[in-house]
Amino acid sequence: MPDGYDVLLRDGGIAHVRPLRPADREELHELVNRSSERSAYLRFFTSGRNTAHTYIERITGDRYDGRALVAGLHGRLVAVAEYIPIEDGRADLGILLDDAVHGHGLGTLLLEHIAVDAAEHGVRELVADVLAENRPMIRVLRDLGLKVEQRFDGDTVHVSIAAESTPRLMAAIEVRDHEAGRASLARVLAPRAVAVIGAGRDEHAVGHKVLRNLIDGGFRGPIYPVNPNASEIAGLTCHPKVPGGVDLAVVAVPARHVLQVARDCAAAGVAGLVVLTSGFAEAGQRAAESELLRVCRTAGMRLIGPNCLGVVNTGARLNASFLPHRPVRGRVALMSQSGAVGAALLDRLDVSSFVSVGNKADVSGNDLLEYWEDDDDTGVIALYLESFGNPRRFARITRRVGKRKPVLLVKSGRGKAGGRAVRSHTAAAATPDVAVDALTRAAGVIRLDSVPELIDTAKLLAAQPLPRGRRVAIVGNSGGPQAMAADACEVHGLVVPELPPGLLGARAAAALGNPVDLTADATAAEIGAAIEALAASPDVDVVLVVYTPPFGDGLDATCRAIADAAKTAAKTMLACVVGHDDLIDGRVPGYAFPEQAVQALAHVVRYAEWRSRPVELVPVPPPADEKTAREIVHAELEARPDGGWLAPADAARLLGCYGATPVKSVDVDGPESAVAAASRIGLPVVLKATGPVHKSEVGGVRLNLQTLDEVRRAYHDMSARIGAEMTGAIVQRMLSGGVEIIVGGVNYSMFGPLVMVGMGGVMADLLADRVFRVPPVIDAIDMINELRCAPVLYGYRGSPPVDVPALADQVVRIGRLLEDLPQVAELDLNPVVVTSGGTATVDARIRLAPAEKPPSPLLRRLR
Repeated sequence: MPDGYDVLLRDGGIAHVRPLRPADREELHELVNRSSERSAYLRFFTSGRNTAHTYIERITGDRYDGRALVAGLHGRLVAVAEYIPIEDGRADLGILLDDAVHGHGLGTLLLEHIAVDAAEHGVRELVADVLAENRPMIRVLRDLGLKVEQRFDGDTVHVSIAAESTPRLMAAIEVRDHEAGRASLARVLAPRAVAVIGAGRDEHAVGHKVLRNLIDGGFRGPIYPVNPNASEIAGLTCHPKVPGGVDLAVVAVPARHVLQVARDCAAAGVAGLVVLTSGFAEAGQRAAESELLRVCRTAGMRLIGPNCLGVVNTGARLNASFLPHRPVRGRVALMSQSGAVGAALLDRLDVSSFVSVGNKADVSGNDLLEYWEDDDDTGVIALYLESFGNPRRFARITRRVGKRKPVLLVKSGRGKAGGRAVRSHTAAAATPDVAVDALTRAAGVIRLDSVPELIDTAKLLAAQPLPRGRRVAIVGNSGGPQAMAADACEVHGLVVPELPPGLLGARAAAALGNPVDLTADATAAEIGAAIEALAASPDVDVVLVVYTPPFGDGLDATCRAIADAAKTAAKTMLACVVGHDDLIDGRVPGYAFPEQAVQALAHVVRYAEWRSRPVELVPVPPPADEKTAREIVHAELEARPDGGWLAPADAARLLGCYGATPVKSVDVDGPESAVAAASRIGLPVVLKATGPVHKSEVGGVRLNLQTLDEVRRAYHDMSARIGAEMTGAIVQRMLSGGVEIIVGGVNYSMFGPLVMVGMGGVMADLLADRVFRVPPVIDAIDMINELRCAPVLYGYRGSPPVDVPALADQVVRIGRLLEDLPQVAELDLNPVVVTSGGTATVDARIRLAPAEKPPSPLLRRLR
């Protein structure tokens, strides 16, 4: 991190953290001069500042042998933290903070980052001496989340801190990260005062529309039009520059003026900018956008946009957008990276708040999730994304948020591998979109294919309680649409159970079954009574009403009956009013078509099942020789900096570090050495060419060779068929019986690792029966059971069952390998032969590629 990174503080401020440089000497001396003598005494145990200045000279000198981080706030250095290795994996810890930043969480954050850095450099224990009267520092160290031991010696406390990651540390950091993220947006999304920069008298101009929306929406705080060329606009006094006391500034000036406006806002202490102006990264002006972000970060301002529609918070009566319609207050929080999609969604959904992020230079979906998690007005979170900024953090946040509030996602760009030069079965299947699916599934996110699907699902979640199960009662006045609803339930895995006799009384006796067809002449009262009876039944989890107007008492009367029945219903309830797509009385979501209603319901049922599961504890990872594995990878990439496919022997060694050693193979380079190998291993044998990845496609695999002469002829024939691409072969003993499975994995620089299990052998690509997970794999058995071929593993039509737990263990081990070694770009174990006695990996292919170690999830930082 030569240039460092930005971090959020407890109060929502932004600091910049980077390694200490010798050139920081003068600024750090100024930091000492700003500190009180009391602070100097507590840090250095002496009165006066001389010791502190001597300390600064030491850490910025040429002979300094420690590692240190500094933090800047509003353009000047305000903190330095360091550790100096001493002996036996121990290091001395020290930190100095500007008095002005005490209580902002900066000290805690720097200690977190110092602990992570120390652990990565072999330090196991950080030690510090603290005056007993320095209770704030003792409290910070105690609450850090690391294992801390204290020993009192007179007026001094000797503190020992274990420099290793723990679940407690991860939980503490997650809480602090959430607190800081929410604080950073509080004054932006619920401002006390708003300025509109670029507001003018032209009613068609963007700035005027924003001003008019703020006024017409009834924003309760001061609204300041900013325009040096006008004295009054829309009845409000104009200002030449942003006045003090403004939390949110909406910028609607030409792109060439935006940077100066941002600097003016920084000087005025504005908390956040919403830049509506286009002409930045989307127009190729990336440098201008980077400079805009730098100005905002240095000043501690959050930036929404540029190139966006604005923000809305209906609870605060804030409409800081230039949208033509007034948003309706509801329970859905909405974020859109596309202005057009955002406008369409806002027209169809009642929202608690709406944020158009545009180019997403700063504020992203991750930030908004942190804010909306605790927002009492928000019950459902809906996101439209075109790109991920930090997908791993997205998964961590949504996994937590989803246990309280559903998160819906439409992610555009369901492309294939994008032309990647992949040759393994796994990498060909694990497209970036598959990675998104695996990531969101693990986190409980409801991923949807389209904006209409998002609207349908959000309506149901916002208006109704979560279903307790999959049992759906279908009731209505038209047999055809009800049958379509039942068919859709079956397709989506929902259950349409048989209902007990007498449930609906004499009127529905002829129709009793499920669906319950009350016939076209059913009155509104009869439909309402049937709904109430079904909702009260212990055999039903969901009531789906299917009504075709204008039959019975007509549309209005029937909708009133549906709404009245919903008031007392404790079950999930939705309606298909054929041809109409509206919310009934604000409480029952209505859909125009049966399939539309059932699709939304299926998403909600799956989410409810995920949410009801107990929190899954990450299992203890299987043992592994990580040190040797890294040495193998390092040596290979030193010899071939661009990476490539490992030789079979090296692949076997690497897999062996994780307890996944393939069956014994002998490398051969000609027909006679193949014969010799077969003699040693014992017949029958398998001969496999080395070089091609999909060997079976080029005649590179010969099975069940019974004699040495067959081995010799097979090698000659294989070499003639494949030609120069064949670099040799391997000989293995022939295995019989078992089920052929593929276990594989890929590593993406953005998404991280994915592990795959599926039907293996020559059927791997043809049947495409495979399942993906994000490591660490917590539910390997469930993962395997999702395969269509799973019944074969448990004994199918007389075949013997095989050792599924052994296969699950193999999947978990490969998951750890992929987590530990991001340089493993592609991995195929195909086939893994699973028998009643365990697993045997018959063929293994591993491709390495240069890769940076992903940033630690323990390091809180803005992207």
